[in-house]
Amino acid sequence: MSAQSESPAKRRRFVDITPLRASPVFARLWIGSAISGIGAQLTLVAVGLQIYDITKSTLAVSLVGGISLIPMIIAGLWGGVLADAFDRRAVLIISAIIGWLTTLGLIAIAWLATGSAPVWPFYVLTTINTVAATITQATRGSVTPRILPRELVAPASALNGISIGIMLTLGPALAGVLVASVGFAWTYAVDAVLFFAGFLGIFSLPKLPPLEATSGAGWRSLRDGLAFLAKAPNIRAGFLIDLLAMGLGRPFVILPAVGALVIGGGPVTVGILTACAAIGTFLTSLFSGPVSHVRHYGLAIGRSVMIYGGCILLFGLVIGAMQTGWFGTVGPTFDRVNVPALIIAGVALAGTGASDEVSAIFRSTMMLTAAPDGMRGRLQGIFTVAVTGGPRLGDLYMGTLATLVALWFPPVLGGLLIIGGVGLVLRLLTGFREYDSAHPSP
Repeated sequence: MSAQSESPAKRRRFVDITPLRASPVFARLWIGSAISGIGAQLTLVAVGLQIYDITKSTLAVSLVGGISLIPMIIAGLWGGVLADAFDRRAVLIISAIIGWLTTLGLIAIAWLATGSAPVWPFYVLTTINTVAATITQATRGSVTPRILPRELVAPASALNGISIGIMLTLGPALAGVLVASVGFAWTYAVDAVLFFAGFLGIFSLPKLPPLEATSGAGWRSLRDGLAFLAKAPNIRAGFLIDLLAMGLGRPFVILPAVGALVIGGGPVTVGILTACAAIGTFLTSLFSGPVSHVRHYGLAIGRSVMIYGGCILLFGLVIGAMQTGWFGTVGPTFDRVNVPALIIAGVALAGTGASDEVSAIFRSTMMLTAAPDGMRGRLQGIFTVAVTGGPRLGDLYMGTLATLVALWFPPVLGGLLIIGGVGLVLRLLTGFREYDSAHPSP
């Protein structure tokens, strides 16, 4: 490539919106996913707040992810098989409708819930919703290379980061405000309405039947996908690094306790802190123009996740400082929040969102460009298990250690383990560290 042809990519600072112009189908899917994702985040945060309101237990909140972990793993693996065996548009439509029905169920039980209401219905509905969302995510990721040319996959991944940033910024912030002002049932109802934007984006997709013959939708097909992954060391390394980050550095399950007991401010603080991580994701995606001339994906992934670990460590240190009385007393309402602690914690979580998005762009692009289309659904399913299973393991890790030791302990320990673990991976896996996108290899 000539220096002249490289210069536009090097001059670019803002996100490349070429995928939106090149494919109206991708544009509709992207816009719909962002809008419906805001509603999904409303529900995710509201469920955690309602369970904490009922039980006053961080461990009970963490069980939302823990109970759904095994079903989510099965759904991710099976969803990837379905995406390779059947029309991907049809799979998306069915899984989206099932997810919407669970939101209607949450609306119904929220109207009847009281301070002493049982929490098991929330666990049941959120588990079903997780299964449907996992199948949707596994299938939707494998759609991108079918509706865009290969050179636009990396910019599309960055654009997806913007949509994630939007939904993670607005969703949790609105959840805190809505729960405090109109209650849980109406918060879930907003999610049910916003769902239709995402559904229209899915419905407008063309038919996407398999391009290659597969072994059907059974165990043999899954086994073929796992066999391919066994011969794909670079993709495996990306999965491993993400599991380290998400399994040891997901602080969101302890935020209700942080808002009530440590920083103060209650649900509004929870919404602000959750949104800070999303703001980091959004800003990174917005200024993602340079991704088009980054070639060493493995090194970029590793370094960004080490920064992620450092930000988690900082967040834990802020909590520890608060619990030892460095910042003074707080209260459960937002007029008694400790502003300095809130600012530092917010900056730390914004750093986690920014660094995680850098990793996500390159991990996703590596997988979608290095694997053949006939394997993308299954690999995306396994990728979805790693991406969504890691946070649920992280919820159990954070909730359990916060209950047994202290709120500050799991993020401090997790941040240190992430930094050390990723450094070890980069040192031992030379091929991953030297991965070159000009010559993609799984």
